[in-house]
Amino acid sequence: MADESEIKEIYENGMKILEDLTNNADELQEQILEEILTRNAGTEYLSRFFPNGQADKQSFKTNVPIVTYEDIKPYIDRIANGEISSILFADPITPFIRSSGTSGGQPKLIPMTAESFEKRKYHLLLSDIVVKKCFSGLDEGKLLLLHFIKPEMGTPSGLVASPYTTFFSKTNTFKNSLAKSSTSPIDTILCLENKQSMYCQLLSGLLQLDKIIVIGSSFASVLARSIKFLEDYWKEFCSNIRTGYLSDWITDHGCRNAMSSILTGPNPELADLIQQICQDISWEGIIKKLWPKIKYIHGIITGSMSQYVSLLEFYGGGIPLVSRSYNSSECSFGINLNPLSKPFDVSYTFLPHTAYFQFLPVNNDCGGKSREFELHGASATESSGIKNETMAVNELVDLMNVKLVLF
Repeated sequence: MADESEIKEIYENGMKILEDLTNNADELQEQILEEILTRNAGTEYLSRFFPNGQADKQSFKTNVPIVTYEDIKPYIDRIANGEISSILFADPITPFIRSSGTSGGQPKLIPMTAESFEKRKYHLLLSDIVVKKCFSGLDEGKLLLLHFIKPEMGTPSGLVASPYTTFFSKTNTFKNSLAKSSTSPIDTILCLENKQSMYCQLLSGLLQLDKIIVIGSSFASVLARSIKFLEDYWKEFCSNIRTGYLSDWITDHGCRNAMSSILTGPNPELADLIQQICQDISWEGIIKKLWPKIKYIHGIITGSMSQYVSLLEFYGGGIPLVSRSYNSSECSFGINLNPLSKPFDVSYTFLPHTAYFQFLPVNNDCGGKSREFELHGASATESSGIKNETMAVNELVDLMNVKLVLF
């Protein structure tokens, strides 16, 4: 998918591709499930549910139980400890993605294959197309993308485990696309000392403030933390810009080398401008004041991140907050087809080619706590013969049959 001609074709026909995906969702979901079952029926995990070798949709729905991560974890642990990945996946696992724990509380190891990464890249291109329909001139400026990495964790298998942002930041896809349009030099993003990384990325953004048209990060919480950091360190930023000298406490070799190509000499005029803006008593609209060409702020602002919306609106001074897509460590779910919708009206359109989706009803308080015992009771570790008469399985709904119920 990733060569230049194919990417060009996706950009040229992006909206038609989206229309075809959503119009043919039912067919695509059937196709995805068939591909998953055909490819993986011989794995140790799935084969025990298909004793007669018939791995079709009906057999899947009848024989394969609802499980939680804890039911799959023994297989993942075995792969991490050196067993072949085909006990769970037909395709080789390339790395493990370490979940952030923002939705489940505890980080998990999620296997990733080359194909699942290709789907994520495709998803990224499609969301980019939708946003570009709403904002003109996005190819004419720079992006202040605040990315931070965490240490990779080794496993006895030789496969590494890291958060998705860490994994993605080290790929050629990132280095050859997003990194080229970002104000942050790649070495400042790849710095493991987050404080030094934050300082250098923000300083890079201030040094190029007349070029920045988008500010963003993975999560709204990172954006809020970045503005707080700017509030704490703006005087030091001004000093660095005024003198043309990077603070001594930035000791990371990659950061210092990278910043030497941006912080090339004294710029007292720019330092005075930033000081004049930042010394104001109120920081309302500070993002718009510092980066006057900015068109939108992006980051996930739904779910647990919605608590940061009012703060970002205060700092943004009317700049649109755009939540482009809905992702997890497991896969990309969908994209926001209306990027200009108000933060609390954001919804995502599921893309049916990324994974096979099934849904359970929520309680009238939109919670799932009361279902935990029931789901655990449908554990693969307890029984491989759970049938459709199980209440939880009976209540499963395919993507095309989901209905909104207003409580």
